[in-house]
Order: sequence, then structure tokens, then C-alpha cells
Amino acid sequence: MFNNLRRFIDKIKPNFTEGGKFPWLKSTFEAFETFAFTPNRVTKRGCHVRDAVDLKRAMIVVVIALAPAMLFGMWNIGYQTSLHASDWPYELGTAASWWYCLWFGFLRMLPMLAVSYIVGLGIEFTFAQIRHHEVNEGFLVTGFLIPMIVPVTTPLWQLALATAFAVIIGKEVFGGTGMNFLNPALVARAFLFFAYPTRMSGDSVWIAADLWGTDAISSATPLAELAAGIRPSASALDLLIGTIPGSTCETSVIAILLGVIILLLTGIASWRIMLSVILGGGLMGLFFNLLSTLNLPQLSTLNSQLSTYLQLPFYYHYLMGGFMFGAVFMATDPVTAAQTNVGKWIYGLLIGIFAVMLRVLNPAYPEGMMLSILLMNCFAPLIDHCVVARNIKKRQKRALVQQKSTKP
Repeated sequence: MFNNLRRFIDKIKPNFTEGGKFPWLKSTFEAFETFAFTPNRVTKRGCHVRDAVDLKRAMIVVVIALAPAMLFGMWNIGYQTSLHASDWPYELGTAASWWYCLWFGFLRMLPMLAVSYIVGLGIEFTFAQIRHHEVNEGFLVTGFLIPMIVPVTTPLWQLALATAFAVIIGKEVFGGTGMNFLNPALVARAFLFFAYPTRMSGDSVWIAADLWGTDAISSATPLAELAAGIRPSASALDLLIGTIPGSTCETSVIAILLGVIILLLTGIASWRIMLSVILGGGLMGLFFNLLSTLNLPQLSTLNSQLSTYLQLPFYYHYLMGGFMFGAVFMATDPVTAAQTNVGKWIYGLLIGIFAVMLRVLNPAYPEGMMLSILLMNCFAPLIDHCVVARNIKKRQKRALVQQKSTKP
């Protein structure tokens, strides 16, 4: 089968080269060809290292790592709807079969994935044709991520606007994949958060009322409950498994950890960033827990929301919202993250610290993870610059010491 496909591609390839019928579609043809087969050429200039894993293959590994969270998210859409929707074919308040819930969620997610890829790839292909460049592969992951981090009730036209904004403003204006300094998927979420806050607030959304409609059923997320000064009603086990309202595919820590195993075994993502984000969030959570035990006079005037957050066990921050999803799949973006090993530790620690700090101290942004990662995306080049400059100074000092020691 693959040999026949290879022969077919070789047969039609002259039509997309100079002198052929469709030379203006060369970039588009090369994108599909290299998606199916590894290119048989090397880079034409500059230093390079030959490796079996090119960018497309790396992106596909990330998509595979995202699959457990995606599948659980689809099931959870159906499960949450079965518990709350009055027109569900089963008795209200009872869960439907596993396959029925999964099928319902699949039908809800499929249009969102289609819109994300059609809009995003359409823009990517257009820019590649205009610039006469090869089509970049980065959107293979971005197009998968965007529907996973927004509410299932997001209207498709809003999702299309957010995707277009993310690809054009977040990436293409800076030169495309590898040149952007902000994570495009988070740019899309930020666009929706600030342009359509009622759809992203988390107060009474996140559950599909019916298969094709965009109306939501009132069921607050754990973060929304905390924002109201109420301790989360879900148990730690429910939060760990992910059987709670939330963004489509961010709720299950177990599913995310399955993705972690794949990313670490293949060496695609940085374990330093993942671990440092978790450490930073835990340290900040422990600090707030310590404050709650000091009985300081200044704390007696706090509102109920803040006092509830201060008393919340630090590990709950890992289980709620998009903390773990962001630590694993967003903060580790190799383009927008820090590049030096020391820089990765600093970058990750600050993300975890700021995420928990935003959750606790700013009730207007109950999630915190999105803004903290975008903030540190902006500072990642500065962190690397400081780390490199420090290493250069240390080497210069060692060189001076060696020079003085070798002088007669």
C-alpha cells in the first residue's frame, strides 16, 4: 500500500514543480508529501544534525500523548451531561453507559476539532504560499490543543475567531513556527477569555445541554466554587480522576500523567520544566497554608474567598483547573519556553508560583495557569540571556585564574 502511495506521489509531483500545471501549490503539495513520508533531502545551509525524528514526527508524538486526555474529555462531556441534562435519554441524575457518553462527547468535540484545523491550517497554508516557504508543522499540535482547553459550549464561530487570532497575531506575524514567543494555543484561550468572558468565566458553563446547541447547564467548576468562598464539593479522588465540570480535556490528572509517560520516554518534553512548575505551585500553596495558621491580625479582615483559598491543602492546586495540563503540555512548548537547563528550572518555578498566586490573590482570574505561562513566555528569553551571561562571566574568571597560575 505504501509503495503504491509513493509511486502515485512521484507520478503527480512534476505538476507542482516549476514548469508544471500547479507550481503555485508547491508548498501545499510538499506539506502532504512530507506528512506521509520522511523527506529524502538534508538541509541546504548552516550546521545541522541528522536525526530520525523530524518536526512532524515530534508533533505527532505530542498528539499521541494528548490522546488519553482527549478521550477522557470526550467521555466526561457525556458523563457530566447525563448527570445534569433534563432531556437526556436516561433518567436525570444517572450516568449513561461508557460508550454512550464517549460517543456523545465525540460528536460534540468533532466540530470543534474540524473548525480548529480548517481555520488554522487554512491560514498556515495561505502564508506558506505567499512567502513561498514550506508549510510549518507546529499547528499539528496547536490545532489539537485549542479545542481541549476551552469550554465545550464555546460557539464554533468564536472558536474560529480565536484560532485565526492565535495563528495570525500569535505566530505568523513573527515569522511562523519557531519564531513565535507566545504559545499559540494559550493565545487563543486568552483571546476568548478577554473577548467573551461570560463563555470562559467558569461560573455556570462547561456542560453541554444538548448535542448541537451551545446552551450551558449551571454547574460550577471547583475553581468557581473557591472564587465564591466555598470549599470544592468534589473529593480529591474525583478531582484526580477528572469526573468534574471543566474545560473539555483538562480535568483528568490521571489521563494527563499517561501523556507525561509518553513525553518523557520519547524525550520530547522537558522533565525539568514539568517538575519545577509542580514544585513552584506546591511551594506557593504551602506558603499560603502557613499564612493561614499564623493568626495574623491582618488576615482577620480577609474575605471568605481568600481565607478559603489560604486553608486549601496545597496539593488541591494540582488537581483543579488546568494546572497539570499546563505544566505538561503548555509550559514545555520548546519554542516559547526557556532553552538553558538552569533557565528551565527558573522558568518552571515562576510559572507554578505565579499560577497559585493569581488563583489566591486575584478572584477575577480564578484559573491563573494561562496568564502565568503567557507571562513567563515573555520573560523566557531574558532568563536564558541572564543564565548565559552568568556562565560567560564564570568562564572568564576561570580563564583569568588559569592565566595567572601559569605565569612564571
